[in-house]
Amino acid sequence: MAGAIASRMSFSSLKRKQPKTFTVRIVTMDAEMEFNCEMKWKGKDLFDLVCRTLGLRETWFFGLQYTIKDTVAWLKMDKKVLDHDVSKEEPVTFHFLAKFYPENAEEELVQEITQHLFFLQVKKQILDEKIYCPPEASVLLASYAVQAKYGDYDPSVHKRGFLAQEELLPKRVINLYQMTPEMWEERITAWYAEHRGRARDEAEMEYLKIAQDLEMYGVNYFAIRNKKGTELLLGVDALGLHIYDPENRLTPKISFPWNEIRNISYSDKEILQLCIGNHDLFMRRRKADSLEVQQMKAQAREEKARKQMERQRLAREKQMREEAERTRDELERRLLQMKEEATMANEALMRSEETADLLAEKAQITEEEAKLLAQKAAEAEQEMQRIKATAIRTEEEKRLMEQKVLEAEVLALKMAEESERRAKEADQLKQDLQEAREAERRAKQKLLEITTKPTYPPMNPIPAPLPPDIPSFSLIGDSLSFDFKDTDMKRLSMEIEKEKVEYMEKSKHLQEQLNELKTEIEALKLRERETALDILHNENSDRGGTSSKHNTIKKLTLQSAKSRVAFFEEL
Repeated sequence: MAGAIASRMSFSSLKRKQPKTFTVRIVTMDAEMEFNCEMKWKGKDLFDLVCRTLGLRETWFFGLQYTIKDTVAWLKMDKKVLDHDVSKEEPVTFHFLAKFYPENAEEELVQEITQHLFFLQVKKQILDEKIYCPPEASVLLASYAVQAKYGDYDPSVHKRGFLAQEELLPKRVINLYQMTPEMWEERITAWYAEHRGRARDEAEMEYLKIAQDLEMYGVNYFAIRNKKGTELLLGVDALGLHIYDPENRLTPKISFPWNEIRNISYSDKEILQLCIGNHDLFMRRRKADSLEVQQMKAQAREEKARKQMERQRLAREKQMREEAERTRDELERRLLQMKEEATMANEALMRSEETADLLAEKAQITEEEAKLLAQKAAEAEQEMQRIKATAIRTEEEKRLMEQKVLEAEVLALKMAEESERRAKEADQLKQDLQEAREAERRAKQKLLEITTKPTYPPMNPIPAPLPPDIPSFSLIGDSLSFDFKDTDMKRLSMEIEKEKVEYMEKSKHLQEQLNELKTEIEALKLRERETALDILHNENSDRGGTSSKHNTIKKLTLQSAKSRVAFFEEL
């Protein structure tokens, strides 16, 4: 009895020790995950679990977002998950999103997973028109999105209509022009074809480098009032705080960079957290990288170098395969040509043999006819001699005899002429027969040459691609090292610098292409469908407002901070 009671107590204590859990659904930009969380977990516990699952180390850019009565809020790291104003119905849903944006995506985003998540989020914001993007830039960004998804353009694979089901342009852009989907696809594909050789991560980074200079990129807007009660918008981003007219979210009226701000006081805690986080990242960028970031950047450089070497190896193998295929095609073509030549030579030989047989038969017949005519001519001569030797008694007989003799002479002459013609014809036939036999000999010689010729032309052997486990291959096995010594890093640094120079050179060409496209489609624009942001953007462009977003902010901070504060209060 005591044993049974102890057993029940032990079982009850085990049940009490098992922590209570609840289910959470995490939605990223391209996946969904579910976790069982303990009731006592704080926001940081859940956030760290998600980051570990994704393999994400650049955690400072991201957060977990949830919805409260049609508004959004961010999960606080130091507060229990269930203490937030979230739905108590399981699974509790959070969206894993970028909360803070980098100033320079190429320099700050290290991990490929970080770049990919930013790319997906920014692309969605542009398509959802949360970030304004002019039409010509939308087409360029779409071409990089296509490169990231489909790889290099191949006209035999990417045929007309292959983008029909893709969402690549904001609906505002599509509705603004009298252009069919095929016309948009043609312009996107024209730029897509120029991105050959870019890997997915490179295409996504090019997308971010262009998008980060859009006026609304990375800006969170909040409605505020100054002391006069004027309704304004506060924009919070990686560069600082910006004051906007509610009707113009593109160009701020005043800006305050983070390095001018020491204290922030605001009643809305969400805005306050956003300001503090952006301010911390702004100051962090201007300090030496932490050991963790240095390690990540070193690993990223090594990974980039490894991928670059791998792409070069694959490119060489592809080139070798293409050369081998071209050589095979050429050999097949030459073989087919030789077969055709052999068939024609064989047919010519058969025709020559048939012609020779016919000529030989005709020569024999002509020779026999000539002999027969010669025999008849001899008989006619004998008859003439017999007639002359015969005595003719009467004049009439003599006259008739003379007439017969004359006729016999004429006949003999004709037969002689015919015999001579037949003899000449026989000689000609013999000559033709000789020529036919000579042609037959040449045809046989030609056929013999063709049949004994090698089936492939002499050329330098092209090595076929070797499997990766063969140590003799120059970039495989012991000769390839991924230790990345100083020389590797120096070479990589030089390549990066070279890429930067090339990028600057391409920027001018890119701007020219954007202007060309803008001019090309301008005639198809439906002016009555322009939005307020379209009009504002065009006005900025007409005023020469083509400078970068950073330069625009810099111009707004030329006055002293005190003057800008006073200006803000007087708005």
